Amino acid sequence: MSRECELTGKAVMSGNNVSHANNKTKRRFLPNLVNVTLQSEALNQNVRLRISANALRSVEHRGGLDAFLAKADADELSPRARLLKKQIAKKTAEQPAA
Repeated sequence: MSRECELTGKAVMSGNNVSHANNKTKRRFLPNLVNVTLQSEALNQNVRLRISANALRSVEHRGGLDAFLAKADADELSPRARLLKKQIAKKTAEQPAA
């Protein structure tokens, strides 16, 4: 399982530990990933995702998973999130016509 957020694409970064004596050793900065279940109002189902805590705050700020995916760029989404975005867009396009 890759250490990458399924919604924002936030992944592992690398850098240096710098000691007081200015010695540099390589280290990894891992994203704060959490397993969450989010509710999709358009699809009327729960969706399990592995996202960063920052992405969870963004989802809540934008008003839920549907609103977040509608505004998100498809390039940085995981394949599963892209599929969700298409399904949600299709459902919301059907609803006003009905």
